Amino acid sequence: MMGRFWRRTLLCLALATIPAAGPGLAQQPAPPPLSAYGALPGTELVQLSPSGDRIAFVTVIGEERRLAMVDLTTGRPLGAIGVGAAKVRDVEWIDEERVLITTSSTETLHQIGLAKSELFMGQIFNITSRRVARMLVPTRSLFPALLSSVRIRTGDDGPEMFVRAHSFQAPGALDLYRVDPDTGGARQAEGMTRDTDDFILDDDGRSLVRSIYDERSRTWSLLLRQNGRFNETWRVSAPLDQPALVGLGMSGDSVIVAADRPDLHREGREDAEFFDVNMATGTWRPVRFEFDPENLLFHPVTRRMIGATRVETTGRRYVFADESAAVLWASVQQTLPNVSPELVSWSDDLRTVVVYTGGPGDPGAYRLIDLETAEMRTVGRAYAGIASDQVAQVQPIEFEAADGLDLHGYLTTPPGGAKRNLPLVVLAHGGPAGRDVLGFGWWSQALASRGYAVLQVNFRGSTGYGRAFMEAGYGEWGRKMQTDLSDGVRHLAAQGIIDPERVCIVGASYGGYAALAGATLDPGVYRCAVSVAGVADLRDMVAYAAERGERRDNSTVRYWNRFMGGDGPGDRSMDARSPAHQAASADAPILLIHGRDDVVVPIAQSRSMASALRRAGKPHEFIELDGEDHWLSRADTRTRMLTETVRFLEANNPAR
Repeated sequence: MMGRFWRRTLLCLALATIPAAGPGLAQQPAPPPLSAYGALPGTELVQLSPSGDRIAFVTVIGEERRLAMVDLTTGRPLGAIGVGAAKVRDVEWIDEERVLITTSSTETLHQIGLAKSELFMGQIFNITSRRVARMLVPTRSLFPALLSSVRIRTGDDGPEMFVRAHSFQAPGALDLYRVDPDTGGARQAEGMTRDTDDFILDDDGRSLVRSIYDERSRTWSLLLRQNGRFNETWRVSAPLDQPALVGLGMSGDSVIVAADRPDLHREGREDAEFFDVNMATGTWRPVRFEFDPENLLFHPVTRRMIGATRVETTGRRYVFADESAAVLWASVQQTLPNVSPELVSWSDDLRTVVVYTGGPGDPGAYRLIDLETAEMRTVGRAYAGIASDQVAQVQPIEFEAADGLDLHGYLTTPPGGAKRNLPLVVLAHGGPAGRDVLGFGWWSQALASRGYAVLQVNFRGSTGYGRAFMEAGYGEWGRKMQTDLSDGVRHLAAQGIIDPERVCIVGASYGGYAALAGATLDPGVYRCAVSVAGVADLRDMVAYAAERGERRDNSTVRYWNRFMGGDGPGDRSMDARSPAHQAASADAPILLIHGRDDVVVPIAQSRSMASALRRAGKPHEFIELDGEDHWLSRADTRTRMLTETVRFLEANNPAR
């Protein structure tokens, strides 16, 4: 039951207002503590109920994360549930009375042969009864982990949930189960093999489409339900870049597939990435919008495609084929002019929407816009401990790499003060098939608050700039992907914005590799390097991926080979681009930070780098984070990472 304290707290969170700037210097406000940036967002995973009258979100109160629910028509709190140390990954309304919260934890279960992995669990909170049902747990024959995303369908008898799970009685299958939202108990809905890659359900919870990926033959197949049975209508060899099911087409009688189909290329037009496949005939046709979409949007009720979106240099762009959605988004843009809002959640009738904003003077806020009343209100803030005048300016930049390739990125400069001859931190993104975007970033903002300019480059191999740009990164670990970063340093130095003698490099995951490579493979550029969960030994990283797959030559191994430019864990040519094998060449102090629960890049990578640096007599520090995963999911360890990073930067490259 909620006490008076929880009611007051939740009501304040539901009707949050912009915090006033605290006392500080007239010209340059005192920076917030690093804990304000390292804290988990005060509000996140905001979701509207189907009617739009209720809202659910995850918030941090004291040291505890909680799922909270509020009635928007009255402002009355509806309930809250603590999630403890679990990492919240998703929130979704099942109906007006029940909310699904998906969490994960890092587990090792030797008794069933499960190596250290991130396991996903589902909990259903009933607002009326105040009870929590744990998905799959009542069915003792099932391993209680979610092995697919949860699909919710509403039938004549109310909502039902569908998810794949492992049965102890059928170890060779990952069947689809129908889950009771009241009890969490499950019964089999359809049999599915381990090779079943994905599926799309109709309104009754019956699969209409399935995809199959055979790891042994490396083939992907599209199966359509026709005349009561599944027929394979297309098959393609896909050792990498497997096609994917995306959702239902606009009319409901087709399925959207993301695939590479050069055989359907039309002269004078860019190759399409999404295709509409008729379920009765198997006929393919390209899906096209006024821009090349990165993601498609689907109606919350019909689940049919209604629009598309992509990230551009100045923010996220949307386009809608559905008239109601287009009207709603036009209202959003009119309400928030000169802002690039991100669509977060909308009601079933497309009359109410929650968007996220973050940018100049905005440290991240969730805003509710009602089309009927033309009103906007703030329902939560991500970083309430950071005032608007403490947000550093972020601007897009463009420059040419040494080989003439056009590159884009973002420069964050410290709030107030001079904008010339600044100390610089190069902050490299992960992936490497990822990208940085315009907006409020807690890590870059934290570094800028301490007096550093921050450069984020979307180097070759990053997403969002087309296939040719992505392919330009293949095989370029430690090569041109690396010099793209230092070319950015030289560009800023030539403009007088930064002091080329005061530059360090920082990053996580692939960005951690880039930091290590900056100190070992790209000499003379950086005064120090900070690697968070970085790859240090390429061969060992590929070997780790080989050991964790059902087959050693699995798709993850092939992904690494493509970007690293290697040929499996036995390829010693990768040692020349492995910082752990090049530690003797390090020309700058290195700080290594790694979570012990990391199942993506194992902590052994940083341990081997530390050992190599110690043998080479090179200055370094190594910090292991207890209970932390690859994504820095905990506030205490995230704050410690920032604190140790800033300490190391200030010791080796003082900002003032």
